[in-house]
Amino acid sequence: MASSTIIEDIGTMQKSGLASLAMHYYDFRVERKKGLRELLSSVLFQLSRQSDSYCDIVSKLRSEHDDGFDDPSDYALIRCLKRLLELPRQAPIFLIVDALDECPNTPALSSPRKEVLILIKDLVSSQLPNLRICVTSRPETDIQVILEHLALHSVSLHNELGQKDDMQSYIESIVNTNENMKNWSPEHKQLVIDVLTERADGM
Repeated sequence: MASSTIIEDIGTMQKSGLASLAMHYYDFRVERKKGLRELLSSVLFQLSRQSDSYCDIVSKLRSEHDDGFDDPSDYALIRCLKRLLELPRQAPIFLIVDALDECPNTPALSSPRKEVLILIKDLVSSQLPNLRICVTSRPETDIQVILEHLALHSVSLHNELGQKDDMQSYIESIVNTNENMKNWSPEHKQLVIDVLTERADGM
């Protein structure tokens, strides 16, 4: 996973008190992780455990909503997150949104993925000095259209020759050592290698 190295490095900074880290991994199989609300709730919960000041802000939100019995709106959650991000003299906050392409992109006027993209755009536009955002995703068109105008740095694994070479080498080793394929002609083996390498698309 591309984000694992990033998380490991930031985790080292976090243990030294030099950073705060909140991440949300989208998984289309897990209903509770699918939308904007789940992202906001997860991020606020994680950050509230890393700083007394952050905890105070989240606790205030909770008390304003009948100690958790009244669900705050998405707007209230966003406003709470911004208050937290605007606190002065805090360590940098790293927000990682992993596998954004697995956030549903429905035909509705405002799909869960579009709502998350709007939040990311809003946070970047706010130019919060303590905030660092990292988003990982497959190259879906709707995501690229928004993020390409926001990103200071972009890394594409799909276009990396080394990534494709590694994938091809792995497929070749499987094809050439598989018992069921040992009697296949070299031409058929090569066809399988070529097709699987192309369809893998670097993943």
